[in-house]
Amino acid sequence: MQSTDKRPLSWLLQQFQLKPGKPAIFSGLRSLFILGVPIGIGIITNHAAESAIATMAAWFVGMVNVDGAYRQRATAMIAATIGVTLMFLIASLVSNHLWLAIPTTFLVIFIAGLASLYGNVAASVSLITSIMFVISLAKFASFSNWSTLVMHCALCLAGGAWTSLLLLGSWVVRPDVPAMQIVANCYLSLSQFVNLASQRGVNPNERQEWTRQFLQAQDTVIQDLTSARSVWTTIWTRQRGATLRGNHLLVLIEDVNQIVNSVVALSELLAIASEHQLFYQLQEEIQQVIEQLAIALQMLSEAIAKGKNSVHLGDLDRRVEALEYQWEVLRAQVFNQTINLQIDEYPDVVNIRKITASLTKLAQQIHTDADVVTDLIQGKQSSIAQRDISPPAQSEPTTIIDTLRQNFTFESVLFRHALRLALIVTFAELLASILPLPRGYWITLTALVALKPNFGGTSETTVQRVIGTIFGGIIGITLVLLLKNTLAIAVCFLFLVFVAMSVRSLSYSIFIILLTPAIILLLNLISGGGWEVGVLRIVDSLFGGVLALLGSYLLFPSWERQQLPAQLEKTIRANLAYFQQVIANYLHPQPDESMNMLRHQAALENVNANAAAQRLFSEPRHIQGEIEPVMTLITYIRGFFSSVTTLAEHKREFSGEYQFTEIKLLTDIIIQVLENLADALGQGQPPQALPALDSYLEVIHNQIEQLHTARLSEIARNSQTLTSTLQAVREQTPLSTELDRIVNEIKVMHCVIARLQE
Repeated sequence: MQSTDKRPLSWLLQQFQLKPGKPAIFSGLRSLFILGVPIGIGIITNHAAESAIATMAAWFVGMVNVDGAYRQRATAMIAATIGVTLMFLIASLVSNHLWLAIPTTFLVIFIAGLASLYGNVAASVSLITSIMFVISLAKFASFSNWSTLVMHCALCLAGGAWTSLLLLGSWVVRPDVPAMQIVANCYLSLSQFVNLASQRGVNPNERQEWTRQFLQAQDTVIQDLTSARSVWTTIWTRQRGATLRGNHLLVLIEDVNQIVNSVVALSELLAIASEHQLFYQLQEEIQQVIEQLAIALQMLSEAIAKGKNSVHLGDLDRRVEALEYQWEVLRAQVFNQTINLQIDEYPDVVNIRKITASLTKLAQQIHTDADVVTDLIQGKQSSIAQRDISPPAQSEPTTIIDTLRQNFTFESVLFRHALRLALIVTFAELLASILPLPRGYWITLTALVALKPNFGGTSETTVQRVIGTIFGGIIGITLVLLLKNTLAIAVCFLFLVFVAMSVRSLSYSIFIILLTPAIILLLNLISGGGWEVGVLRIVDSLFGGVLALLGSYLLFPSWERQQLPAQLEKTIRANLAYFQQVIANYLHPQPDESMNMLRHQAALENVNANAAAQRLFSEPRHIQGEIEPVMTLITYIRGFFSSVTTLAEHKREFSGEYQFTEIKLLTDIIIQVLENLADALGQGQPPQALPALDSYLEVIHNQIEQLHTARLSEIARNSQTLTSTLQAVREQTPLSTELDRIVNEIKVMHCVIARLQE
């Protein structure tokens, strides 16, 4: 969840915030090499203008956004190379005839807009080919004779092929790098997630901000995990079976999932424990262990990425030993004062014991993964990597025609977006052609890039692009005035491109700030446009941004307020399915085959709901309506997910020998309530009145109290023996606590949905 601070300075600073992660230095160096060769050839041969065509094609193909296997990247880049060449050819053939150029622009952009139906890779390729068409139509394309056209198309093809060949060369040398890097990214984001868990309860006054950051970090891990599974599947399911390295990576990927679940459960336990004084006697030791876990995960990430075994877990082991020692001291103190120990304080002891055990198991898990990383780097077979972990499930493929047929209707958001995009870009192109606007195609380009399927995405991109262009334009004007030497301009251009591509994944605004002066310098290098080019760039970007906003607002808009109930219903149903499976495993212990899939699906829907709420923030105030109930509902759905995950983790210690009959009755009613809440959102009706959930909880509380009383009597006689009563206490106390939290979360969800439906 993002911050909603609307103060001008805070808002402006938010536009330049860097996402977690490191600059993609390799991407920057690759871009430097990609552009340096055609630019250098152009300067040496005194054909800078002609080399600009190859440079542009090479640059655009290199900007195709594919985070996946080399095979995916190569396919996308080859498609992009063919696409930019084809766009250049089409633009050349129609550029001299306005009556032909305008309908062609509409058709090209409409088809490109529909490409997003086939995923992010297709959308990325279609965007860069659309940009090439617009630029070619205005700047490079001019059909004078066939020989010139063939030469220019060959330059375009050569530029794209140059970029593709660089990738194919990397593929041959290091074929598993994408998989290694994306698994390393998983452990890096997991490290940041765990580090946030260490801050749980440190400052109660900042609890809301901590929750926002913690959930955001959790979403990042889930997204990275999904990407890692997708890349693994792409690489190894094409082969007859996974290689030794593939098996190691699969183990590491699935262990990320297990650690996430353990940390979510740990956070729940810390939230419960921090409400009682006993916790603070071990708080420092607990915090130190979690911090060392985060450091260890970061070392694992670096070892995987660099292929060097540099994981040293001595500090983690010492912190765990210190925690276990302090727990034994605290336990002895508590049990030596059994007479003074109140019955309502005993659950705190059980909870702290569970926190300590959970941290010890997490440390053991890190040791196991460190061994897997060592075997991965050294190429060794290990028994650890032979665990029964199934490859990620693949979704059923659909044909291109079926996807197009299903979405070729105004009911489809992406169809409406493609039509809107085509109309706005065509209108912008018409303005640029009719009016005497120097470099008017920049208006068209800004509208093309800024316009998104929803108003929130459009406004966010427009703001970032316009602000970035203003600052970047000022930098570009300054550089043009200062740099007079062609070589100095070329060097500065390449440096800006290197830095821009390195930070592209971290901040779109900073990327635009650096990209804008690079383009100004490139145009100055090719055609000597002077400092006025920077002013035109700023003005045209403002104009194009306004067009994008107007188009998104006026032409068949897709308001998030209208789409949100369906997403919230889907989210509740996914979490309900997860809850049903967890409870079924408690009531009827059985092999757990679908739990991970249902958990992951619920987590993804939680991410989607949060993303939808963030888009709602960007919509006009009179459209978005009341946001606070929506955010409250999503927060408590996320809390429900955490509680269910805690139950799922606790199930591993649950023997099933001691059962409360009221648990089945209570969970059956909880399932009915959640189904009704989902129906209420789907049908736009108020939910039914809540049944008497507290009456079932009261019976469970009484039974738990009886167990604790019996256990305290046992402790007075012998605190060391593992008895059936102690086993029942350890199993039922956490279960009762989480059911309490689940009931509370459902009450709030019911109240908020009733309020929304009013």
